[in-house]
Amino acid sequence: KATVSVLNWRGALELQPGRSDPMSEGKTKRAANKNLVYSRIEDDDKDDDNTNISIYDSHDEEEEDEIPWIGWFCALKGNEFFVEVDEDYIQDDFNLTGLSAMVPFYEYALDLILDLESPGEEDLTSQQRDLVESAANILYGLVHARFILTHRGMKLMEEKYRNVAFGRCPRVMCCGQSVLPCGQSDIPREASVKVYCPKCKDIYYPRSGKHKSLDGCFWGTTFPHLFVMCNPSLFSCVPKPTYEYVPRIYGFRVYNGKKKDKKKDEAEGDKPKPAPQIKSK
Repeated sequence: KATVSVLNWRGALELQPGRSDPMSEGKTKRAANKNLVYSRIEDDDKDDDNTNISIYDSHDEEEEDEIPWIGWFCALKGNEFFVEVDEDYIQDDFNLTGLSAMVPFYEYALDLILDLESPGEEDLTSQQRDLVESAANILYGLVHARFILTHRGMKLMEEKYRNVAFGRCPRVMCCGQSVLPCGQSDIPREASVKVYCPKCKDIYYPRSGKHKSLDGCFWGTTFPHLFVMCNPSLFSCVPKPTYEYVPRIYGFRVYNGKKKDKKKDEAEGDKPKPAPQIKSK
């Protein structure tokens, strides 16, 4: 089966096995049956104490509560960095400005995210349905990058940050500092997502290999730094690293010739430079 990638809408996000028709089969797989039966039976012949047996019975027709596409997508393994974008935010055309030119099958993808039926959906081939599913993933990621910059999005990301959902800094000197997702570019398919440490102020690859395949533009270059600025109380207690690792051999520091050159350059910089000589004709 053909697979689709997040980084490339023609073949980047790997679909789960058995999801060859995401537009139709995906909805049935996301359906959760919650059938309870309500009935009451009294059996005096089998029970001397006249015990009432309660069995719950609902209507004869089966009721299925479908999980929204957004909730289903964010619950997928490997999508823990995402938060659920409010449907009201997605339905506002102003928030989607410019995205129609960046995402193929834009109308179909938008309807899929909002759980709406698209006209002409039944005429799509299986390959086109796979492309629509991939386009929906990319469109949601681009909307997500804008949503997390809002007050509502910041609150949802703050909750994940407090729960260490994004992981911890791999640098030993940071002592397990919580990190934030960060992109190196705001353009799709240029760089994968990284994690930013507010303590050492550097970026690293996520620990999970599934997170490394996510496009960094789904979080963007602005979010982690704006998040730190908007939550001073959350990061005021984060001290800067006071200890720097020093390489040693048998207890002695490894000699670095650059330090001598640096001091020499500084000493030479303090000396007054001679005035340029003007040659007489």
